[in-house]
Amino acid sequence: MKRVIHWFRRDLRITDNSALGAACSTGAEIVPVYILSKWTSPHRWTGANRQHFLCGCLNSLANNLESVGGRLIIRQGDPVEVLAALVKESGAKAIFFHRDPDPHGRTVEARLATWAATKGVLLKDFKDVCVHERRDVLTATGQPFRVFTPYAKAWRMVQRPEIGPRAKNLRTPHGLASLPLPTVATWNLSPPSANVLEAGEKAARRRLSRFLDHGLSTYTIHRNDLARGSTSRLSQDLRFGLLSIREVFQQVEDCANSLPAAGRDSAAKFAAELIWREFYMQILWHFPHVLETAFSPKFAGLKWPGNPKDFERWTAGETGFPVVDAAMRELRGTGFMHNRARMITAMFLTKDLHLDWRMGEAYFLHLLTDGEIASNNGGWQWSAGTGADAAPYFRIQNPWTQTRRFDPDGAYIKKWIPELRDVAPEKFFAPPASGRLAPHYPPPMLDHAAARNSTLDIFARHSAGQQPAAEAVAR
Repeated sequence: MKRVIHWFRRDLRITDNSALGAACSTGAEIVPVYILSKWTSPHRWTGANRQHFLCGCLNSLANNLESVGGRLIIRQGDPVEVLAALVKESGAKAIFFHRDPDPHGRTVEARLATWAATKGVLLKDFKDVCVHERRDVLTATGQPFRVFTPYAKAWRMVQRPEIGPRAKNLRTPHGLASLPLPTVATWNLSPPSANVLEAGEKAARRRLSRFLDHGLSTYTIHRNDLARGSTSRLSQDLRFGLLSIREVFQQVEDCANSLPAAGRDSAAKFAAELIWREFYMQILWHFPHVLETAFSPKFAGLKWPGNPKDFERWTAGETGFPVVDAAMRELRGTGFMHNRARMITAMFLTKDLHLDWRMGEAYFLHLLTDGEIASNNGGWQWSAGTGADAAPYFRIQNPWTQTRRFDPDGAYIKKWIPELRDVAPEKFFAPPASGRLAPHYPPPMLDHAAARNSTLDIFARHSAGQQPAAEAVAR
C-alpha cells in the first residue's frame, strides 16, 4: 500500500513493536499518530504523575521517530472520529494498532471495526501488551483460569512470539497537521509534585539493563526488602510499552542461562511476577465485572462498614502504623510504591480500617505512575480477599510483624517518616507501650488484633447473609 496509519496506544517505542513493524512492511509511507484523550476533569483511572510520564514518553517517541525519518502526529478527541478524519486527510488505506486489554479499549476497537467495514478501510490489530492474551491460555475445557498456579503452568507451555527488529527508514507524508506535544496542562492538571522517573524508551532500556546486571540474580533474596530498592522498576515501562514484554522475557531468560542455580531460581521468580501481570489481564478480559464488584461471587455485595474519615488518615500517612505511613508517603513523593508495601497498605485499608477496596484502588491509580488497571484491581481484590487467587479473607497481614520481616533496621520507615529517625528500629515491631513512638508522630489509630477479629466477623456475617455488627467497627 502507498500509505497506512500506525495508531500508537500502549506501545510507545520503535523497537519490537509488532504493529509498527507490520505497518512499515506494508506501507510505503507511514502516518504514526497518537490520540490524546479529551477529558479535562478529575479522572477515575489516572492523575498528574501518569500523565506527566506519558508526556515524556511521547516526547521521546517523537524524537525516536524523527531519527528514522518519521514524524509523530498528535491529535486529540474520540479515537474513531480522529482516525476517520485522518484516513480522509491522508488517503491511508489501512490502520495498524495493538489490541488493548481494558474494557474501554475493547469498546473503541469494536466501534472502529464497525466504521472501517462501512468505509473499506483495512484494520490490522496485533498482540503487543502481553506475551499471551485473551484466549491464548485456557483450561483443558476451554475455560479461563481463575487460579494463578495452573495458569502459569499452562502459560509456560504456549510458544512465545518472536522478537521483531527496530523500525528504520520510516517515511511520513508531508502536510499533515499535528498538535504540539502535550503537557499535563493539556488535561487541566498541575505539574506533579512527585519525583517521577525519567520517561522514554532509552531510559526504560537503561533500567532493564541495570536490573539484569545488578538485580536479577538476587531477586528472590531481596525483592521484599522495602528499603533496598531491589525491584526491577520496569512496571511503568511495561504499562506504556516503552519496553516489549517479549524482549523482557527473552533478556531475562538469556541472562539466567549464564547464572548459577540460585540466580536462575531468582530469574524464574521474576518471570513469574511478569506472568502475574498477564494473569490479571486475562482475568479482566474474561471477567470485566471486577472493575465494579468482587471477582468472587460469594463476596459480591460485601459491606465494608469502616468510617470514611479514616480514609483521609490513610492517604495522608498518619495512621500511627509506621510501615503503612511510610508507604503512603512514598507513593505521594514518587508516584511509586514497593509491591510488598502495596499489599501491606491495601490490607490495612480493608482488613484494619474496614473500608471498601475500591476506594484504595482509585486512589492508587490516581497517584501511581505505573497505574495498570488490571494489575491494580487484581492486587486490591487479592488483598481484600475478594479476588482471583485471593488470599483467604482470614489471612490478614500484621503491619508490626511485616515491619520486622521486611524493614528490620527501619531504614524504609526512617527515610519517609523524618519524625521517627531517632527511634530505635526494634520499636517499629510492636505497638508503642507509651502510646506514641515520637512526640510529633500520631499514636496507632486502632488495635490491630481487635480490627482483625472484626474483619473475621464481617466476612462471617456476610457469608451467613447478615449485616456487619455495629461493634465490628468500634475502636
